[in-house]
Amino acid sequence: MSSYYQHHVFFCLNTRDDGKACCADHNAQAMQEYAKKRCKQLGIAGGEGRVRINKAGCLNRCELGPVLVVYPEAVWYTFVDEQDIDEIIDSHLVNGKPVERLMLDR
Repeated sequence: MSSYYQHHVFFCLNTRDDGKACCADHNAQAMQEYAKKRCKQLGIAGGEGRVRINKAGCLNRCELGPVLVVYPEAVWYTFVDEQDIDEIIDSHLVNGKPVERLMLDR
């Protein structure tokens, strides 16, 4: 059985009102929007066999945040800025090579 998307990327955009760490505190929404735009510019975004960038609620890893996860490989990443997002897109989503320096332990 194969995945509908070549890569399905979920960005945690969770916010917490209790003062605990959350991905939204680390510019996660802007980075998700940037990734979506960049994938469209590269022509890799779309339907079956392509890349889908999605927003997600809490992925329960906020203490490691910000976080995103790429399926079907289930590779978890953290990131800081657009350069990190570019590296994940160029290396993992385009060329199929996960970016070890940004990977989280499962």
